[in-house]
Amino acid sequence: MEKDKEFLKKLVIFHQKYRFKETINLIPSENTCSPEVRLLLGSDLLHRYTSDEGFYRGTKYIDEIESFGKEIAKELFNAKFVSLRMISGHIALFTFLLNFSTKGDKILCISPKDGGYPGLSEEKLPNILGLKVVYAVMKNYKIDLNSTIEVIEKNKIKIAILGSSLILFKQPVKELAKLNIIVGYDGSHVLGLIAGQTFQDPLKEGASALFGSTHKSFFGPQGGIFLSNEDLEIDKMILHKLVDNAHWNRIAALTWALLEMKHFGKEYAQQIIKNSQVLAKNLYERKFPIAGEEYGFTESHQVLMIFQDYKKNMDFAKRLEEANIIVDCGIRLGVNEVTRRGMKEKEMERIAELIERVYKGEDIEKVRQDVIKLRKEFDDIEYRFKDVNLNYLIEELIK
Repeated sequence: MEKDKEFLKKLVIFHQKYRFKETINLIPSENTCSPEVRLLLGSDLLHRYTSDEGFYRGTKYIDEIESFGKEIAKELFNAKFVSLRMISGHIALFTFLLNFSTKGDKILCISPKDGGYPGLSEEKLPNILGLKVVYAVMKNYKIDLNSTIEVIEKNKIKIAILGSSLILFKQPVKELAKLNIIVGYDGSHVLGLIAGQTFQDPLKEGASALFGSTHKSFFGPQGGIFLSNEDLEIDKMILHKLVDNAHWNRIAALTWALLEMKHFGKEYAQQIIKNSQVLAKNLYERKFPIAGEEYGFTESHQVLMIFQDYKKNMDFAKRLEEANIIVDCGIRLGVNEVTRRGMKEKEMERIAELIERVYKGEDIEKVRQDVIKLRKEFDDIEYRFKDVNLNYLIEELIK
């Protein structure tokens, strides 16, 4: 038994040292939570249930936390109706489709081949709900508006879902909403930029709902959120259909992240845009195949490096991993986590140089040590309340 405990303990400690302390993480679907958010995830709330009909007792503070979180979210996203009970961005998307679609409807989305979310592939969620999928026309990683409007009219599309796993540029919400169709905006990747008022405002532009995950450019715990200006009783609609226990420790932690975003989100999001554009420009000047040059490379937290041969992408991603630079095999480069660490334009130039050194075949161990050195220069989490007494929180929550 002791051997098993030590084994698991070592694995967690090794991971913590490796990913949290010694790597530069450029995966765009990941971020880092503040110490306060991480502490709230470990509070007594993780053991508890609540219910709208009052079946469970002892929930008065849980219910108040949720109500407070919803009010902050409404203010942050200029929404009238909010649900924090989405346990993932996928469930938030499922909720949107359940609420707005009917079996047999045709829906428009972005093809996974063009960076669209795989969950909207014909054989995934649409297949479960009996929906027919039609793909938007893409040109250089942007929606070709005129061609896509033709597709919508020809196929009598009822619902368009904007947003995707690869999202470099703003989406044409206003233009498609004018076509008298329902527009849903999957903000999973750009939620932090929307909250920081640096990308676009989907609800104001005509989307019926904004939904997605809360742990990508938004720096909350893993989970989801659903927002709308239409009178939707989402929490009642999903109860015992998609969600039972919504993980109240997650909702408390998300509420703290919403507060952080309310106070620091604009500065954080602006720095993300600066960082992504500087990283893209520096990599492009170093002759890397960076997409979107004709549009300024990116308007989001993502930069796309795409070799013609996908195997070359995978091989290069693995070599970067050996140097402690963590990317996906896309290669989508996300600057959200390094920005949260406090890195700015100069550090993006240094990261571009480190990536180039790996590509040119420099000794991996030497590059890895320089990566670790850069990472350790930014050992704090920024864009958070630094006047919180963590010792008091630790004593109250984990003793």
